[in-house]
Amino acid sequence: MFRSSARRVLHWAQRATAVPGAMYAFSVTAGLMLALMVSPDAIAQSRSGSGFAGMSSGTPSGATAGASSGASPGLSAGAFTGIGRAATPAEIKAWDIDVRPDFKGLPPGRGTVAKGQDVWEAKCASCHGVFGESNQVFPPIVGGTTKKDMQTGRVASLANDSEAQRTMMMKLSSVSTLWDYINRAMPWNAPKTLTVEEVYAVTGFILNLADLVPDDFALTHENIASVQARLPNRNGKTREHAMWLPQVKGAAVGKSRPDVQATACMRNCTDGVKVASFIPEHARDAHGNLAEQSRVVGATRGLEILPRAAGTANTAASNAATTVASAAGVAATAPSEFAAIKGLANKGACLACHATDRKLVGPGFNEVLARYKADPRAEAMLAGKIKSGGQGVWGAVPMPPSPAINDSEAALLAKWILRGTPE
Repeated sequence: MFRSSARRVLHWAQRATAVPGAMYAFSVTAGLMLALMVSPDAIAQSRSGSGFAGMSSGTPSGATAGASSGASPGLSAGAFTGIGRAATPAEIKAWDIDVRPDFKGLPPGRGTVAKGQDVWEAKCASCHGVFGESNQVFPPIVGGTTKKDMQTGRVASLANDSEAQRTMMMKLSSVSTLWDYINRAMPWNAPKTLTVEEVYAVTGFILNLADLVPDDFALTHENIASVQARLPNRNGKTREHAMWLPQVKGAAVGKSRPDVQATACMRNCTDGVKVASFIPEHARDAHGNLAEQSRVVGATRGLEILPRAAGTANTAASNAATTVASAAGVAATAPSEFAAIKGLANKGACLACHATDRKLVGPGFNEVLARYKADPRAEAMLAGKIKSGGQGVWGAVPMPPSPAINDSEAALLAKWILRGTPE
């Protein structure tokens, strides 16, 4: 059972590294699976008959005679007594949603391009543009592919650098990846809220934007493979390298070609490494301890985020925001009123685009305070913007709505911003 589960984790890890932005989805999924594996007997029993290879009536395939029913190989019966419970069918169904390149796991369904356009304009265009051109933050969805690419299955512009920017469609090698990612991670501020019909429809609309399907097309589980056969970069991946074992095509018996070809350079070496990108200090605890969220593969580890002492400011940014509020003559608010405000801001994904002391994707909260501090209607107006989104006040980049935030929470967030974001 553990071997089967490990293969599944490796499968997700490979996909997560191949799909931009998918690493978070992988870490959450793998974390849930590993947590459930605390009780191997319970998992074996809950998965019996659910389609997992090697599982039947809770006993792994190939188990030796006399082994306890549901026991995992190498583990004595009762090794985890009192720990964990059987996963319910609903929990397994919620977790097991991945769609493979051979379309195994794809749920039956249908979605039209016309329906996809409606969903796109309502839930996707704010970040990705009406025509997939995207805004100044996100890369374009379509473009850079030709009819010849559809015939060859290789995107020529990836090799000759004729395109100034690589789009998603230029790199996509499997329609299943697109369907799966939209299903599990979109829309960005409310993932997993699209229905199966909407996922089919949005996928079909993107394929239409890329001129792969006509305007009156309906994408279904029955015809998605035919679309795969026209994908511009469907032949853009290869298994003929040393990352795939045991034997690669063209290699001598018992040997394999190296995964890369390079010559060591020992001249003009730099004295040190310059860190060019890092998480701002004020945002480091926005999502908990990053060290506990990184997969333990390779040399990279997440930053250790220690909890702050209650009632103390964490950063210079927080102090700066408080100073702005004081300078504006705003009366200090009791800390208890905003005790849970950071969690609420995370719930609405506010801190992904806004900082307290400067512009990120959207304006800094200090800029919002400076503009509206004297407006008696500001609190209600900001609460409405937080709830429903908006565009044009602070530039071309739109702010999507926050469906996870209710009216009272939006009002509290607006009040917090106009009080100078106190801790």
